[in-house]
Amino acid sequence: MWDIEIRGMASAHAIIAASIFMATIMPAVLVEKFSVYGTHLVWLYSVVGSVAVVNIAVFWLLGISPPTKKNTLSYKLSKLFRSCLYFLLSCLFFHTVVVLYGAPLLESALETFSLAVLLSTFTTLRCLCILGPNVQAWIRVFSRDGAMSVWDTSLQITTGCSVVGAWLGAFPIPLDWDRPWQVWPISCSLGTTIGFLTGLLTAPLWIRWHRKQLTYKLK
Repeated sequence: MWDIEIRGMASAHAIIAASIFMATIMPAVLVEKFSVYGTHLVWLYSVVGSVAVVNIAVFWLLGISPPTKKNTLSYKLSKLFRSCLYFLLSCLFFHTVVVLYGAPLLESALETFSLAVLLSTFTTLRCLCILGPNVQAWIRVFSRDGAMSVWDTSLQITTGCSVVGAWLGAFPIPLDWDRPWQVWPISCSLGTTIGFLTGLLTAPLWIRWHRKQLTYKLK
């Protein structure tokens, strides 16, 4: 059972990682003078859209999302509304945190909010796909020993790696190197993406290596 769960996770993570590479390649074909640095927001939102669509599709096809208690249209619309609201609140939360850490408040506000959208896509959207719009479940997963499945553990790892990647990406910005990737928020968004990819790779390996120490019940 462990091997099946881990293989499924590895396959899902590989598809999600591939979507990031496709989101980088496709604009280069379709957009004139495209580059990750020169047209950074185009690349960023290409990644956001690609990862969002693939995440939702993969978790829906694998049946990872929590089962709905009701099948009525009003309940599904309410769940969709709450999911969109939580995602928007997450974007505003990350935007506020980034500003408190030193990002310009008014200048480059679009760039700062775009970084917040990227962070929310790599973290909050996965919470919504795996746990649904259930804040109590989110708190449980990110508390100590709160994971109840391999997917909860993968959520912890990918979220942590994404946030740490964004934090590490801020270090080169004040250095006097005059590199194009030091323009705000390029290094942070690249750090976030690299951190997310690292989490996607690390999660199945870490879970497989520590499977004897993990005591939760599989779903």
